[in-house]
Amino acid sequence: MTEAATAAPEYTAHPFDARGIARRFRHSAIFGALGALQPGEAMRFVNDHDPLPLLAQLEERFGQRLEILYLQREPGAIVIDFIIRA
Repeated sequence: MTEAATAAPEYTAHPFDARGIARRFRHSAIFGALGALQPGEAMRFVNDHDPLPLLAQLEERFGQRLEILYLQREPGAIVIDFIIRA
C-alpha cells in the first residue's frame, strides 16, 4: 500500500462508492468490479471507514497484480485507487 503521489495518475479510475452498497454484498461487489478491470485500469473506491480486512483479502487474492493507493485517509472519508498492473 502506498500513499498518493502529487503527480496526476497515468490511468482513469472507474468510480466505486461502497457506502451505497449493503454491507453483506460489499466484498463480493468489490471483487467482481476489480475482476472486470483490465491491466492498466483502476477503480476509485470511496468508503466511510478504512477497509483493512478487505485490503488483506485483496492482497491475498490479487497479489502483486493489484496496487493499492490511498488518495484520502481520514476518519469518515477514505478514497483508495485500486490499480490493476500488467
